[in-house]
Amino acid sequence: MSLFQVDAFTTTPFTGNPAAVYVAPEFPSVDWMQKLAAEMNLSETAFVVPVAPTAEPAAYALRWFTPTAEVDLCGHATLATAHVIWSESDDVNHGDGSGPGAITFDTASGTLTATQTDDGSIMLDFPADPPRPASTPDGLLDALGVTSPIFVGRSERDVVVHVTAPAIVDRCQPDMKALEAIDARGIIITAAAPDAMDDADFVSRFFGPAVGVPEDPVTGSAHCALAPYWAEQLGKERLVGRQVSARGGRVGVDVSVDERVTLTGEATTVFRGTLSDPARLEV
Repeated sequence: MSLFQVDAFTTTPFTGNPAAVYVAPEFPSVDWMQKLAAEMNLSETAFVVPVAPTAEPAAYALRWFTPTAEVDLCGHATLATAHVIWSESDDVNHGDGSGPGAITFDTASGTLTATQTDDGSIMLDFPADPPRPASTPDGLLDALGVTSPIFVGRSERDVVVHVTAPAIVDRCQPDMKALEAIDARGIIITAAAPDAMDDADFVSRFFGPAVGVPEDPVTGSAHCALAPYWAEQLGKERLVGRQVSARGGRVGVDVSVDERVTLTGEATTVFRGTLSDPARLEV
């Protein structure tokens, strides 16, 4: 069974967001997948299965697990999975779900498509998840150390907090216990990028202690909310977000298609190996 660790939304090893990618002919049990995700102890572990050649439409089946829970959408682990399928051809059965420039994934969030560009970047077609104004959850601002935010809203999965200065995002030291009590997958704090950051339009950080991820280094799915929000704020369809975690990473976004977001990034394999047959590892 092939197992890879890939740094996503970066071309530099040990930066961006690491994801484990487990490739198998069929999904192990949910309990086993959860145990492997806990063992890897990364924000997400992706499990990918090539479908039977007769399946219609042809696609890879893809699931994502944090160390404590299965999630219904993950950007960086999808990017990592597409990178593995294209770059590790000796170890991965391509099945019928990939062509020379595109891969289709069947997921809990519907059909997702990854496209490889001429320069080696990968574009992900994801559902938009724009945040709507919402009441501020009790204890949220105190937990973030934020006063007078510009906007507090909710996407389908997360709470989004727009603050007045990028330095507030950079210096945020949240109370993780307090954030864990908030009814949301995660908390996104964001601001317009500083003038000195020529390669980005906005900055963000993502905290998800409720799903076992205190801080996610670079969160592709969070940009499904950030992209439409900042597109409206800045009057632009194509933007660049920089997640200013300790590892950091860059996510290109495009909201030109209604109710969809294109996320663009690169990835690099850090290690590749094999894992024992799941049956041998069952407790």
